[in-house]
Amino acid sequence: MTKPLSPRGTTVLRATIVGISALAIIGPALVVANAPTIVHVSKRVKLPPGRVVPQAEVPQVEPVKFVDLTPDDARAFNATVPFSTAPNPAARPFLFAGGAEDLARATDCMAAGILYEAGDDTLGERAVAQVVLNRLRHPAFPKTVCGVVFEGQDRSTGCQFSFSCDGALTRWHPTDDAWRRAREVAAAALNGAVFKQVGYATHYHTDWVVPYWQSSLDKITAVNTHLFFRWSGWWGTPSAFGRHPETIEPVITQLATLSDAHKIGAALVEANAALAEASAAMGFAAGTETDPSVMASAVDGDTVLVTLPRNQTADGLVALATQACGDKPFCRFMAWTDATKTATSIPLDLAQMAALSFSYMRDRGSNYERSLWNCRQFKRADPTQCIVTRATMTAVPQSPPVAPNAAAGAGELSGVRQKSSAAASSSPTQTSSSAAATATK
Repeated sequence: MTKPLSPRGTTVLRATIVGISALAIIGPALVVANAPTIVHVSKRVKLPPGRVVPQAEVPQVEPVKFVDLTPDDARAFNATVPFSTAPNPAARPFLFAGGAEDLARATDCMAAGILYEAGDDTLGERAVAQVVLNRLRHPAFPKTVCGVVFEGQDRSTGCQFSFSCDGALTRWHPTDDAWRRAREVAAAALNGAVFKQVGYATHYHTDWVVPYWQSSLDKITAVNTHLFFRWSGWWGTPSAFGRHPETIEPVITQLATLSDAHKIGAALVEANAALAEASAAMGFAAGTETDPSVMASAVDGDTVLVTLPRNQTADGLVALATQACGDKPFCRFMAWTDATKTATSIPLDLAQMAALSFSYMRDRGSNYERSLWNCRQFKRADPTQCIVTRATMTAVPQSPPVAPNAAAGAGELSGVRQKSSAAASSSPTQTSSSAAATATK
């Protein structure tokens, strides 16, 4: 016969049954809530086998090509790529060593790169700026800031920075404030600012794409939605970043609408191209003995200063000027036959004005267009077509007249040691001349 439970035993049994029941309900819920994350990629990703480039071989910069994945699949795959556990030292500060004009071009190239790549986001812009500087110091990349930012725009394989090839510069124009902020970040980077988090990264991409080059690089950090990489092996170490960049920055005509520093250069490039085309049309073939070697400088987008080609005819000057001015509603074209007198800036000095060989001006807003020739160099039947030359004189200071045998007053000898009275009385004229000469030195 079973002995009945005591009141205490009954209580314990009931508590045990309740606990088991609760565990049966809560346990599965906890397992579901804390289940491990399973990354699922619906499409298999096949990348080239990773390769560590030996130190004796400079790594090749591969064209930008992406695996055909949806953004979600790309994010899922990127999440499976581990971050490198090797040290990630900060890059050394960089100081731009070029002149003011080259610094302005470098600043605007970098500002465009970081703004169009990272958007108006200071953190992202600083990260991209550091990548530009890292590439600048690495032998696998161009030696100028503008060269790094616009690398590949002349290749069929595409650009390294996508904005410079995909038409972004024409599709979107930043606000003045966004451009100013980007220039401030760029200027700081070129003056020693370092973004430590990306270390010596030379590559990056957004997390919704997978480039084919990814397998040969080490993933080192993430900034917002961008993942940053450096080369595996020696080429990703600080020792590989010892190159000294060039200090002469190229003109990027694509930046003319954004950058004053590139606008003037773009005008010069345009003027040179137009002048070369016009000269060729007039029978001057490049590479021959009559090669005109036309030299042009653009003061701004509306003024072109030119050294004329050899054997230039008077009648060909108008065609040369209109070709150089193109469709601009306002344009000034001034030309010299003497390269030593050719102006490089406005306004002209007296010697440049006197040596001016040809002048053309157009102002369609005032319905004005006129050409003038230096008729000492180019004969014209109509004198109204001649540049009016004005004689110039340089004033020569004259010494005040000295009366013969007149003793010099004390005031005339100010600053000059006076001679003895005997010497003064023996040769008063000589004393006065000496005093005047000393005072004008």
